[in-house]
Amino acid sequence: MNDPERPLRRPRPEPRRSLAVCALIGAALMAAVDEIVFHQLLAWHHFYDRSTTDIGLLSDGLLHTAELLALVAGFFLYADLRRRRALAAAHARAGLFIGLGAFQLFDGVVDHKLLRLHQIRYGTDVTPYDWAWNLGGLALLLIGCTLALRAARRSRAEPTT
Repeated sequence: MNDPERPLRRPRPEPRRSLAVCALIGAALMAAVDEIVFHQLLAWHHFYDRSTTDIGLLSDGLLHTAELLALVAGFFLYADLRRRRALAAAHARAGLFIGLGAFQLFDGVVDHKLLRLHQIRYGTDVTPYDWAWNLGGLALLLIGCTLALRAARRSRAEPTT
């Protein structure tokens, strides 16, 4: 019941939280795509390929567990934003692309090249695969950053009450 003496509070969008929650969902979605397509369907690599096949499968299972936990947590947080009418849709879209691109670029640069946990594919020249993977991640990240800048400009231009 609403207190008649107390004015109703208008829902306030939460841009930063919307962006962060959807970035988490985006990163988890890209991890799922990587896991399902490259680890399971194509069987090109495991998350950790520097040991036995059993360890590789274990590392894939741990990655899959982490991505599912991130997806569930992300969607609970997203549902909370929607329930409280605090979702800032433009910031959420930006966050999704930022999460997608950040995961892919991190995987390509850190996991593939710096830590050498795995390569995209074995038994062939990986250079074109690396370029495609990293440029794809960079493109997604730039789309997300562009959308975030636009959303921030619109937020500043809107009158506050």
